[in-house]
Amino acid sequence: MPSGLSRRSFGAIVGAAGLAWTLPRPALAQSPTRLKMVLNWRYQGPQCFFFFAQDRGYLRQEGLEVEMDQGNGSGAAVSAVASGTYDLGFGDINALVSLISRGPAGATTPPLAIAALYNRPPFAVAVRADGPIRTPKDFEGRTLGGAANDSALKLFPAFARLAGIDAAKVTVTNMQPNLREQMLQRGQVDGVFGFVNTIRFSAKQVGIDPDKDFRFIEYGDYGMDLYSNAVIASRRLAAEKPQALRGLLAAINRGIKDTLQDLDAAVETVSRREPLLSKPVEKERIVATLKAEMSHPEGRTIGIGDVDDARFKRSIAIVTEAEGLPRVPAPEEVFSRAFLPPLAERVTSLG
Repeated sequence: MPSGLSRRSFGAIVGAAGLAWTLPRPALAQSPTRLKMVLNWRYQGPQCFFFFAQDRGYLRQEGLEVEMDQGNGSGAAVSAVASGTYDLGFGDINALVSLISRGPAGATTPPLAIAALYNRPPFAVAVRADGPIRTPKDFEGRTLGGAANDSALKLFPAFARLAGIDAAKVTVTNMQPNLREQMLQRGQVDGVFGFVNTIRFSAKQVGIDPDKDFRFIEYGDYGMDLYSNAVIASRRLAAEKPQALRGLLAAINRGIKDTLQDLDAAVETVSRREPLLSKPVEKERIVATLKAEMSHPEGRTIGIGDVDDARFKRSIAIVTEAEGLPRVPAPEEVFSRAFLPPLAERVTSLG
């Protein structure tokens, strides 16, 4: 049982989710539908939902064979699907909003979000706890660094506008993602972009105590009430093989349920792909993701994967205005709930 969550809490989560999909579906006689999926980042704990779906045969039972590759950032996953390199991705829905807004209305090229798994904003700038930066305004005159495809970096112009920062007074430099936490600790940059939990646990893996050494300035505290990572699919796939997408999300849904029931087994799915990862750190990372990035109260009523229509419309407007995008995409241009499992079978959030 992970620290911070009681046995009763986890029992309530699993109970609320329902125990559907416990019986295997009959395997399809025809050849499986082969799909390529790019993940948001290097292999890590919270991707266990997808790995459970693969390792326990849930995808195969749905007639699917899915190749899952490591990613280079949540924003990059959206671009990879848009380019046709991948059929599916796990990427930032706000990057998708930007992509659709910059293209012609009704364009068929941009991908479609089909399951919004992260329903709370994880975007942040981490700074040294003993440093001079305490508010967003303190970024002015400083140097911030991040990986080129990092979603927090891509959203920084939007955050700067909402938080009253003169972005022209902030120097932004690109860095290799594996150097981010060390460069911050050494004072080579004044702050770094990323997801709170990604930075936190990457720091732990290199011997840095993020709770002692870092401070996090989170976008959500300054009006950016956004969704973040979602399962993204090509529109051609959505139009031509809708049943494949329904099967995909049913399998991922089962993977989330399995995670809630057995965290140790969830960590093993990741360890099989990246044996050098620390199992205790990845277990803690999974719990932190469930509690912080998937725990919006709306999940109790609409389940993990769906969006609240009014909130999603507001979030699109926030991104559009703050980034100065040419038009406000309609929610249905960005997201479709048509492929989600029925509400009674979805997992609810941690609350």
